[in-house]
This record gives sequence, C-alpha cells and structure tokens, in this order.
Amino acid sequence: MAVVRVRQHVNPLSQKYQAPVAIPDWSQVYSNPQQPLHIDIGCGKGIFLLQMAQCQPDWNFLGLEIRRPVVDQAQKRQQEAGLSNLHVMFCNVNISFEHLMQSWGDRNPLQQVSIQFPDPWFKKRHQKRRVLQPELVSSLAKWLPPGGQIILQSDVEEVAIDMVDRLSENPNFSRQGQRWLPESPFLAQTDRERVTLEKGQPVYRAIFQRQ
Repeated sequence: MAVVRVRQHVNPLSQKYQAPVAIPDWSQVYSNPQQPLHIDIGCGKGIFLLQMAQCQPDWNFLGLEIRRPVVDQAQKRQQEAGLSNLHVMFCNVNISFEHLMQSWGDRNPLQQVSIQFPDPWFKKRHQKRRVLQPELVSSLAKWLPPGGQIILQSDVEEVAIDMVDRLSENPNFSRQGQRWLPESPFLAQTDRERVTLEKGQPVYRAIFQRQ
C-alpha cells in the first residue's frame, strides 16, 4: 500500500470537523452485530484494531479517526483482510459519539473503549482540542454498562495524567489500581506503542471501570 503523508495533528474545533458522521447500516457492517463492541477512539492507521479483530473474532471493533486519508488507508487494510468484525470511520468523536451510540439500538451494548497515544496539545490554549473532554466522559458514562472498561495509554505522562483526572472526576468511573499498569492489557500494539517501547521509553497506562 502506498504511503500517504498526513498531517500529524488536525484541529478538531475547525469548522470542517463539526458535521455529524453519517451512520452506516450496522447489520451490513458487521456479520454479527450482537457481539460485544470495542471502540478505539483515535485509531490512526487501524493496525492495532486489525490485529485485535484477527485475535478476537468473537468481538466487534470500531475505529474512530479524524484524519480522513488515514481512515481511507485503514479501510483498505480491513477490506484486504476480509474482516467482518472490524469497521473504521472518519469521525470527530466529540461531535458524533452520541449519534453513533443512539444508532446502535438494542444490539450488544458497548463493552470497551480505548484511547491510545492521543495528540498531546501541550500549549494551554490548545488543551481544549484534546480528545477526552468532559462532555465525552459523560457520554462514555452514559453508554458503557456497569463493568464496561476504558483503557488509556500514552507516552506523555502529562497527557495520561490529564485523562486519568478527567475520568476520576466522574463518579461513574473507578480506576483499577492506583499505579500505572506495567503492561498493556491488549494482545496487539499500536505503532506508537511499539516504537516507544523499542526506544526503552515508558508508556503510561490506566484502566477505568464503569460502576
């Protein structure tokens, strides 16, 4: 597959990212829509999800990514692999998450969410662009059932702490353990995780459970 150069960061507050996502026919997207659902927010190239879908065929995986060229590449990979338990969408999650979940209907509820290595947006005036905003935390609490989990990973401690703080502020979520997890709970790795570990640098991980 040809490599497409894509900007590392896009501003999610830009007007062109404010339109709600078009909802697909879920019965056409997944061969078994009743399987438990894992959503990966900011899925990037989708390689992590591709591997997860291959390893866990009894789960459905949905990737949400704001950079359209990256989504196009991820969709091609999914089609080439012929996986019927994986779907990747161009989506601004802070605009469309509620809309997506409402469309899911009475299928098996969302069981797991991952947010991995999100754009850090270091400057204070830009932190409103970070993906895990209070409104999204409230929506996750609304749609995750008791026992559902959110898995956070970042190679930037400041960003990991910020995500942990936002989830900790919501009484519906409880952190599992008070220290960073030493290992990923997943069978697959993102590209960023692999590169970070190969450099011998730390990854900051935490799991929250819906109470």
